[in-house]
Order: sequence, then structure tokens, then C-alpha cells
Amino acid sequence: MKSEKQIAMKISGVSIIANIILSLLKMFAGFIAHSSAMVSDAVHSASDVFSTIIVIIGINAAGKKSDDRHPYGHERFECVASIILADVLLLTGLGIGYTGIKTILSGTYTSAAVPGMLALIAAILSIVVKELMFWYTRAGAKKINSGALMADAWHHRSDALSSIGALIGIGAARLGYPVMDSVASIVICLFIVVAALDIFKDAFDKMVDCSCDEKTIQSIHQTVSAQSGVKRVDSIMTRQFGNKAYVDVEIAADGNMSLTASHEIAEAVHHAIETDFPQVKHCMVHVNPY
Repeated sequence: MKSEKQIAMKISGVSIIANIILSLLKMFAGFIAHSSAMVSDAVHSASDVFSTIIVIIGINAAGKKSDDRHPYGHERFECVASIILADVLLLTGLGIGYTGIKTILSGTYTSAAVPGMLALIAAILSIVVKELMFWYTRAGAKKINSGALMADAWHHRSDALSSIGALIGIGAARLGYPVMDSVASIVICLFIVVAALDIFKDAFDKMVDCSCDEKTIQSIHQTVSAQSGVKRVDSIMTRQFGNKAYVDVEIAADGNMSLTASHEIAEAVHHAIETDFPQVKHCMVHVNPY
């Protein structure tokens, strides 16, 4: 069975190869077919290569074992990678938007060449490939619970959406509305900026010990309650740590039982949580007298 790191590296390798080929094709089509929207879209795809490299570095760093200086591990390096990725996305989007606005305000689009059919074909190809990459990367990210890989998946989705914007802009320009090619660049900018902000928020939450989602907490509560000897669940506290989570549970057990017996109940709860929830790196169980 492949390790989490091996799965992430395989997906990242496929992403890099696909993005290099796609960005070169779109850049070629953009220049040949005289489409600024397609050139902008090619730049977006090229930035995906850099972002995937950041993901690889982050996952490798996060996979290091605990040491004396980092007894809780290095999982938060994934968050750092995601934040860097969000910054790269944001700058890319703003740059593309600035170019589009500048072209519209200058009025130079009126003399611009009408985008050729090659640009339309490249946009359709990009939508199909990037949407497939989104689902492929998303499935891997869910399998290993990787925030950085999930951020890269949404980077693919934002590229697919931007290609849809490019397709609309190119089509409108071919119908006699050349300004729409630049307008499409601005739409692409908005897609990229929104994706960047979403990625940043997710990484930031994991950096500041945000709790797990309510559904996960409810599932943990059910698992704890189902253990023999647990009379009551007094408290469940969770905190995200990169792609992992820490859980602190307080349970109530018969106050007249021996220390050994109460310890066995706590061990059963501890084992059940770490078995049923693979994303939980460590669980601490405290027993109160019922």
C-alpha cells in the first residue's frame, strides 16, 4: 500500500507534466491566434507548475518525523505551503486583471486582431484537461487528508473556470466584440483571487488551531459514547494541525472502580478514536468520576 507521501508525489508529478504541456500549448495558441485572454490563461497554467512545486516541498517538510525541537511533528509546513500558494495565486490574478483593465482603459482593443479559431480549441482543451486534473487531485487530497494538495486541486479548478472565461471572451471577440477578450481577462482575475482567498482562509484556520468541523466532532462523540464503561461524555476539544488533528476528550466513568479499570476504559476510547479517525494524530483522554 502506498504511503501518503508517495500518493502526493505521484499526483504532483502528473500535475507538473500536464501543466507544462498545457501552458505551452495555450501560450502558442494565444500568440498565433492573437488572443490576450488565452495568453493570460497560459500564464495561469504556468503558475500551477510553481504552485505544485511548493506543494511538493511542503508535503516533504510536513512528513518529517518529530524531533526534540518539534515534538508535535512538522505537519504545519503544509499550511505554510498553502499560504505561499495563495500568495502566488493572488499576485497572478491581480497581474492578469491589471493588464485587462489597462487595455480597456487605453482603448487599444479596438485595433486588436480578432482571436483565431485555434484559441477557441485551446480554451476547450484546457477546460477538459483542468477539470479532470481537479477531480484527480481532489480525490488524492481527500484520501490522504492533505490541505496543500486540496489547494492545488482548487488551483486546477480555478484554471478550468478561467478557461471558460477565456472561451467566452474569445468567442465574443470573434463575433465582433474585441473588448470582450480583455473583459475575459478581468473575469479570470476574479476567479483566481477568490480561489486564493479560500486557500488562504483554510490554511490560516489550520495554523491557529481551529477546531474540526461539526460533523467530525459529532462522529467522535458517537464513537466515545459507544465504548463500554463510558457513562457520559463531558467534553470534546479538537484542533487542526496541518493535515492532522489533535483530540482532547473528558469522559465520566464509575467513580468506585479501580484506577486500572478506569485506565482500560480510557485506553479503549483512545484506541477507538485513533482507529476510526485516521486524521487524528494523537488523542488525550481524561476520566472524571461519574
